[in-house]
Amino acid sequence: MESAQHIVSANGITQAVRVAGPPEGVPVLLVHGNVSSAAFWEPLIRRLPATLRVVAPDLRGYGDTQTAPVDATRGLGDFADDVAALLDVPGLFAPGARPVVVGHSLGGGVAMRLLVDHPDRVAALLLEAPVSPYGFGGTRDVHGTPTTPDFAGTGGGTANPDFVARLAAKDRGEDAPTGPRNVLRATYVADPASLGEDEELLLDSALSTATGDDNYPGTAVASPHWPGTAPGERGVLNALAPAHFRLADELVAVPAPPPVTWVRGDADVIVSDTSLFDLAYLGSLGAVPGWPGEADCPPQPMIGQTRAVLERYAAAGGTYREVVLPGCGHSPHLERPVEFVAELLALTGVPAAA
Repeated sequence: MESAQHIVSANGITQAVRVAGPPEGVPVLLVHGNVSSAAFWEPLIRRLPATLRVVAPDLRGYGDTQTAPVDATRGLGDFADDVAALLDVPGLFAPGARPVVVGHSLGGGVAMRLLVDHPDRVAALLLEAPVSPYGFGGTRDVHGTPTTPDFAGTGGGTANPDFVARLAAKDRGEDAPTGPRNVLRATYVADPASLGEDEELLLDSALSTATGDDNYPGTAVASPHWPGTAPGERGVLNALAPAHFRLADELVAVPAPPPVTWVRGDADVIVSDTSLFDLAYLGSLGAVPGWPGEADCPPQPMIGQTRAVLERYAAAGGTYREVVLPGCGHSPHLERPVEFVAELLALTGVPAAA
């Protein structure tokens, strides 16, 4: 399929939305991740059958959607509200549509929030390398017990300042490890060759990210706990912090819970029990000085947390399926598209050969 961009007004902001397939097709909503945009889904959309109705918005502060501020104290609520408003925009979906919602990374958290807030509007979830239901960083165990009262070591202060500067400058170079192109190659996928001819498209998508205190990465607050920073109240990384984003109990309590498929790669370096974006794990490697040790600040068990919550979800009447792709990194829809499409179509009920 081929997508076309639409500009709509929803939830009080102007949103850019990629749309593909017939209006009466089986509805699918694609929610992209951090430092990305709806364009990140283009390689997937090309592989989908024409019987689907695909809607893929740019989240606020990404792509061509309005650079509206992110209130981090609502967790990912601002993003989820924006996406929920699209469900009833005339012309995007058929009236009353209940799409299969696909969320990548941060978008997985948005998808979970959408399900919690609007359970009657979600037919199923496909969580692709999703953020933990307990947020990103700063937790002790699979139950989300905090290591410090203010969730130190998470939020806007954890972003690499050189990466943020290069992102803001739209740097397309290959010279610096912190350049967006090299970060894309090194962390979004396990094998840079999997970006293929879409590398420039995907880099454009990453470079569309709005930077600053209200967007990426957000504000930082000094903390007396290692590593000296805690989440502020504005911006994306703070919205992901467990001080503001934690919905495990709400997810487990969803009425008439729809099926969930969780797809991840075992070589993911972003969402992992050994994440290269978790300061506690980096501290354990000696990469961040002053780490107080395992007892006081253990690395976040992101995979174990998600599995524990989904097991509770299943015990409460839902179902989930965990799909682990060997040798795959943070973006299975790019790295293992055949398997990813098969999992998506299984949730929609559309035959793979359609």
